[in-house]
Amino acid sequence: MSILREPQVELIAWTGFVKPDIYPWTTDSENEGEQLIEFAGRMCYQSWNNPSGRTNREYIENLLKQGHLSVLEHAQASFALSGISRSCSHELVRHRHFSFSQLSQRYVAEDEANFVEPDTIAADPRTHAIFLEAVEAARQAYSQLNDLLEEKFGEVPSRVERRKLARQAARAVLPNATETRLVMTGNLRAWRHFLRLRGSRHAEAEIRKLALVIHRKLVELAPGVFSDFQVTTGSDGVTDLVTPYTAD
Repeated sequence: MSILREPQVELIAWTGFVKPDIYPWTTDSENEGEQLIEFAGRMCYQSWNNPSGRTNREYIENLLKQGHLSVLEHAQASFALSGISRSCSHELVRHRHFSFSQLSQRYVAEDEANFVEPDTIAADPRTHAIFLEAVEAARQAYSQLNDLLEEKFGEVPSRVERRKLARQAARAVLPNATETRLVMTGNLRAWRHFLRLRGSRHAEAEIRKLALVIHRKLVELAPGVFSDFQVTTGSDGVTDLVTPYTAD
């Protein structure tokens, strides 16, 4: 059992782009996802010429200013997430514009489950001790229940089925703090919406911490689309994301 406090985010997929030769258009960007965004925007108006010499970065910035965000939906990014709690994942899956593939507690044993401890609990030795006692008790209860239930279902021919029946019942004692892992995929418009909502100081602390990590990854991936988000820290010590653009 490990106690986790920091989410882990790994980029696993990113949009590619193949420029059609029939369109007389060039761009200065080598970023295929951002090339696709500019191409889609120019397709709307057949504006293949660029007499003003506008860069790809400037083109996308103008899209953000105008609120013309539908073209951002063509580019997608997928992340592998770990080190987050089941509680956090319950909030993530409310974002219906994303696709999720999450660890199944029916098939994956949680005997050695990790747990995500909120910073406010970890900061106080008394609350930290209570947290450790509670998650260890839950882990032990899960293991005991799982063993007993596997015995109970001993007559079920399939070993996989026996384990599934036991684990899906035993997981009832696991807390929201139990670590989960998942793949999360969304288009860049959806990711902007996610950052604006979950990077806000009004968001729950763990998902805000996750949003800040994802923001760093997205700025590296598509700076033209995400550099307007600024990381700020208020007088109360809360770090969040702010953007001058409000359009979703």
